[in-house]
Amino acid sequence: MITADLSLDRGAKNLITASSFTIHPNHKVGLVGSNGCGKSSLFAAFLGELAPDAGDLSIPSSWSIATVKQETPSLEQSALDYVMDGDKEYRQLEAQLDEARQNDDGNLEAILINKIDTINGYSLPARAGELLHGLGFLQNQLNNPVKDFSGGWRMRLNLAQALISRADLLLLDEPTNHLDLDAVIWLQRWLKRFTGTLVLISHDRDFLDTVINQILHIEHQHAKLYSGNYTAFERQRAEHLAQQEVQYQKQQKEAAHLTAFVDRFRAKASKAKQAQSRLKRLEKLPNLAPAHIDSQFTFSFEEPESLPYPLLSLTESQCGYNTDTIILNDVGLTLVPGSRIGLLGRNGGKSTLIKSLAGEIALLNGARYCAQELTIGYFSQHQLEQLHSGSSPVDHILRAKPAMGEPNARSFLGKFGFSGDQALETVTNMSGGEKARLVLALIVLEKPQLLLLDEPTNHLDLEMRQALVMALQDFGGAIILIAHDRFLLESCVDEFYLVANGRVTDFNGDIDDYQQWLNEDKKQTVSNQKNESSSTNNVIVDKGLDKKQLRQQQAELRKKSAPLRKESDKLEKQIHVWQTELAKVEALLSDSEIYQADRKSELTTQLKLQANLKDNIEESEMLWLEIAEKIEEIMASI
Repeated sequence: MITADLSLDRGAKNLITASSFTIHPNHKVGLVGSNGCGKSSLFAAFLGELAPDAGDLSIPSSWSIATVKQETPSLEQSALDYVMDGDKEYRQLEAQLDEARQNDDGNLEAILINKIDTINGYSLPARAGELLHGLGFLQNQLNNPVKDFSGGWRMRLNLAQALISRADLLLLDEPTNHLDLDAVIWLQRWLKRFTGTLVLISHDRDFLDTVINQILHIEHQHAKLYSGNYTAFERQRAEHLAQQEVQYQKQQKEAAHLTAFVDRFRAKASKAKQAQSRLKRLEKLPNLAPAHIDSQFTFSFEEPESLPYPLLSLTESQCGYNTDTIILNDVGLTLVPGSRIGLLGRNGGKSTLIKSLAGEIALLNGARYCAQELTIGYFSQHQLEQLHSGSSPVDHILRAKPAMGEPNARSFLGKFGFSGDQALETVTNMSGGEKARLVLALIVLEKPQLLLLDEPTNHLDLEMRQALVMALQDFGGAIILIAHDRFLLESCVDEFYLVANGRVTDFNGDIDDYQQWLNEDKKQTVSNQKNESSSTNNVIVDKGLDKKQLRQQQAELRKKSAPLRKESDKLEKQIHVWQTELAKVEALLSDSEIYQADRKSELTTQLKLQANLKDNIEESEMLWLEIAEKIEEIMASI
């Protein structure tokens, strides 16, 4: 249990003042608030890296705490071994076991083997592999050295290392920033099953809604705990702000009345005592602030001067980086005003498609048509790196539009949160979120007819994400969007394209259907691995391996995998029961009679049952897939 009654400062800045809250074991808490409010400092306090300036922070001394490392050394160690390092107890026992064997200490060796078995240490390589697969690594990458991976993929390795730690308290700061939608969906499921205490900083509202059951909100130097997910928090906060506004207006009216009385009668001897009394009352009024819920971000895309038809198209195109690395084949895509397309699919093809549309990489084959005077607003992490490090936001705006003038440039930048001296700070001193906002400001300035957005919400806080959603909804041109933020996709996209198996195809469904597609795709992968394993075993027999010995080995492996097979069969039967029940519920919901007013209670019950059944089926299918992979790993070890 975490209990706090603390104040935190960073230098001369007061971040959190006299705030008390309690986080109970096994609770999942979302830590939210505007950039710079103190979220990361509170994490540092949880880790013991920052002492409270006043008050107390209490965390059980027996708790192990895990968080994601921000730096990854360039190591020769394999990705799998690096992730396994996250289970520190296992590594300690492993080292002690090696020492006991070197000393020929059989008693100690037996004790250590039992301890390793107790913490499921012998399944650690398989569990580490599952984590890496879930986070997007391919099987043939698991033994690659850490130094071979790029910065974003190293962050995924650090995340996997934290997840495997068996921590009592898991601290995650924006874990989805370097993930695509597939990995985000997988991480949501993993965190829902996590049995420890979780404190999560995230600006992805759908991710928060799915994972957490409490919100710790930092605002005006005060940390307050709310029950429920992020949507419930927003509702509670809106109600609180409405009440605060009523109280503030009431206080202002009373203060005005008291002030008028004091000003009027202060000089009159007969009224001096009453005036003094009212002055004391005025001084004792609580220091209420006016309620405000408006965001500091209020930008919009201006109407383009023209909207040609079509805007851009690819015909029978082949996309990639050279003839040896062809990523997509036979791409046919036409973008017209009003197109709002979200790209789905595993790693490798989505960004390649957007780069091909933007003209960043040339087509290997086929044709790219671009309307005359088409302005493309292209957002990617690459654009953040191309900002001039020594220049300010004002410099960037005036470089793009010299005629705008500094006053207008500063007014324009204010819509993106660059107010006062912030508009004059250099890019070198900017956070990732500030750089992303500046790139968006430059895109808006160009009045584009087509937006190609590759993960635009990375580093953006919740308020800026909401402002981006509102701006995109009002945009009159065409949009192609890659995002791991489900709320952004569902709010701004009308149709989805699936980029998979070297093709770009219409996806007739929504994000829920895409999750189902991921499950089916994973089942197919498991099935293919099983066939490959079977084929490999046949080859071994054909090469002359003793058949009796092979049968014995296979029997031993089947015996070893028997508990997993039993659990797999049990899950399959349960899933079938739930699917049958779900079919009945959905048949009932398809009957218009249930939507009559007198059956409101029954409708509510059936809708809840439908949601619960879908969640149960989804989680059980994922568990079944994980078990199937374990069985395949065992059987493939022959």
